[in-house]
Amino acid sequence: MNNIYRIFLVSLVVGVSTCAQAHGEGVHARTVSPEQKDWGIAGDELSVKRTVTLSMDDNMRFTPSLLSFKQGETVRFVIRNKGKMLHELVIGTRKELDQHAAMMLKFPTMEHDEPYMAHVASGKTGGLVWTFNRTGEFDFACLIAGHYQAGMVGKIRVTAVVP
Repeated sequence: MNNIYRIFLVSLVVGVSTCAQAHGEGVHARTVSPEQKDWGIAGDELSVKRTVTLSMDDNMRFTPSLLSFKQGETVRFVIRNKGKMLHELVIGTRKELDQHAAMMLKFPTMEHDEPYMAHVASGKTGGLVWTFNRTGEFDFACLIAGHYQAGMVGKIRVTAVVP
């Protein structure tokens, strides 16, 4: 094996491992500035107007699985894992979730952490705060390998505020 090939492989391994973020228990520190997504932007705790409690279980379901919000609402999600395995809540568009789920199947130990996702260990409660500043239909899912494919998904509808 020549040296250029070895350097390439080492660079690839180091690059992939440093891009990973943490899956796991506890609160994750987020030092990144909020990034506008098609489905909204990370919310500010002080702006929370509503709290929604979701539960997840090993039947690969969210309860409730349909949520409705008004454009501009900042929502605190309280997410309870009633199952015996790790689950997560990831908000996004169907396209984004499909792509991320495919990556999770290829790399099941891939770790990730963004303001629009929460990883919740068995029997624990997690959460996130999100501002729905765009109207439309969006999705949420558990993207742990096999969970999305088993139907662990939900729908979010964000409607415009009528004056």
